[in-house]
Amino acid sequence: MTVIHYILRDGTDRAVDAKDGASLMENAIMNNVRGIEAECGGCCSCATCHVYVDEKFAALLPAPDEMENELLDGVAAERKPTSRLSCQISVGPELDGLIVHIPEAQY
Repeated sequence: MTVIHYILRDGTDRAVDAKDGASLMENAIMNNVRGIEAECGGCCSCATCHVYVDEKFAALLPAPDEMENELLDGVAAERKPTSRLSCQISVGPELDGLIVHIPEAQY
């Protein structure tokens, strides 16, 4: 099983045994990870699943596509170089140990 570490707003590490093939957002919702709102349910239309991918893992991910990039321009929290929408990242064994930080705000 692939383990994903969600760093909550208070700094707590919430390790989740993630389902491969599901998105980071879906895994967060299935495991009651607070701070990822996912109002659109993963349709890449709301940006309320914004996360910061830990820098040491950023190179493992494909670059955001045009739609994700456009939505990231309007996120509530500061956009950073490692900002991603968690609905757009599919979990697989290559991401075992991935660390994502949940921003202070999603709205």
